[in-house]
Amino acid sequence: QVQLVESGGTLVHAGGSLRLSCAASRRTFSNYAMGWFRQAPGKEREFVAGISWSGGTTYYADSVKGRFTISRDNAKNTGYLQMNSLKAEDTAVYYCAARSNGGVDALSHYYDYWGQGTQVTVSS
Repeated sequence: QVQLVESGGTLVHAGGSLRLSCAASRRTFSNYAMGWFRQAPGKEREFVAGISWSGGTTYYADSVKGRFTISRDNAKNTGYLQMNSLKAEDTAVYYCAARSNGGVDALSHYYDYWGQGTQVTVSS
């Protein structure tokens, strides 16, 4: 079992930047692919970005490509999502997820472990 805890969400002005963190409870996290998802009010949860266990492969939703960067530090059992040029439409609860078998995927049902989420609000 892996517990994931997100942090870093807050209120920010449009055009600003935030870095979200996802701390994992076990060192086995370093063997898992990781993803960030988000859910805005009244909308379905959507994929934002994913990274392989080694960090060598990354994948982004078109809506964030060029603005967001996913990374991880396996020595610290922590993943990150650097968000730049934030827009009002980025407002959502952001979740990190880990997948124990397989690589990066945009489909949420492939991920076994989820954090509780962190709120990001972008004011326009």
